[in-house]
Amino acid sequence: MSIQQAPGITTTRWRIDPARSRVEFRVKNFWGMTTVKGGFARYHGSLDSGAQPAIELTIEADSLDTSNEKRDKHLRSGDFFDVEHHPYVRYVAESAVLDGERLTVQGRLHARGASIPLTLEAALRPAGDALELEAATAIDRRELGMTFNWLGAIGRTSRLIVEGRLERDI
Repeated sequence: MSIQQAPGITTTRWRIDPARSRVEFRVKNFWGMTTVKGGFARYHGSLDSGAQPAIELTIEADSLDTSNEKRDKHLRSGDFFDVEHHPYVRYVAESAVLDGERLTVQGRLHARGASIPLTLEAALRPAGDALELEAATAIDRRELGMTFNWLGAIGRTSRLIVEGRLERDI
């Protein structure tokens, strides 16, 4: 079944199901020899092609978890996300175009009091009465003011990944 054949895909408001989804990041560390992986536990988002914006994702920045308490505390500090002053990371779509199972989205990523344009490609597939979403893109964290880099050990590029399930928002 293609997206165009999926009932109500463009006329339904969809919400991300956090229990069956994940929002993660990956950053090369120690001059590319290791990769730090982390994710966020609390977030909400929606897809509604009839709304403006059509796509929104809001992440509670203090829910960041890399399985290393000391690193998590540093990532929440003013060197990175500055969660005390900027508790949310948001992605807001300015346009979204669905072509088959490919969703092309142009929008802005807001974090740490800054925002950058961000275009991404996502796969959007029917899964019963729900939709499955897979999206990944790369950003330069320095564009968001996250310039801390002890001895140049931290990579500039962060890979952002959103995978999950969208349910009808009733």
